[in-house]
Amino acid sequence: MPVVTNSDGNTPLSAEEIADLIPSLATKEELNEWERENILQAREWALRTRVSAGDMVSDAYVRKLHQKMFDQTWKWAGHYRKTEKTIGVPFHEIPERLGILFGDARFWIENATFSADEIAIRFHHRLVSIHPFPNGNGRHGRLLADVLVMKLGRPAFSWGSKDLVKQGEARDKYLAAMKTADKGDIRPLLEFARS
Repeated sequence: MPVVTNSDGNTPLSAEEIADLIPSLATKEELNEWERENILQAREWALRTRVSAGDMVSDAYVRKLHQKMFDQTWKWAGHYRKTEKTIGVPFHEIPERLGILFGDARFWIENATFSADEIAIRFHHRLVSIHPFPNGNGRHGRLLADVLVMKLGRPAFSWGSKDLVKQGEARDKYLAAMKTADKGDIRPLLEFARS
């Protein structure tokens, strides 16, 4: 069983969720590397899949992408969480909150309510705030934002040009920008995503 830390910004897993680890790994570093390889395969899938921006902001696509990102790592990949976490909405509210987000995002896309960057970052922020999955929400939300903004005609985000899984200055800036967005100011997150 891996060493699972509850460091700032990491979602703590329940004992049942940890028991659903597929490979036999001994350390958090091994888990991160295993997940990284799984996520790279999912990114390739997402970039070659012919799906419109409007179709991406749906229950089916969001769950499928999470499944592709973690299907070699966790048995619960692609399934919404069934436990409470220290962040996110109560788990029984996940389907309703996501439904509202998907409707909002389709409206933004269809009506060009915001720039392509802002649509993708607003979607990312709200999705991560809902925190629908037991783990991987930030990485999932960032990949979704990258693919969405590309479908809308812009390049993928750079996200501070650093690995945001590891503790450090870039991760701290990302988490601070997310907290500022929680308070209604999306600008720091938009700026960080392009830094």
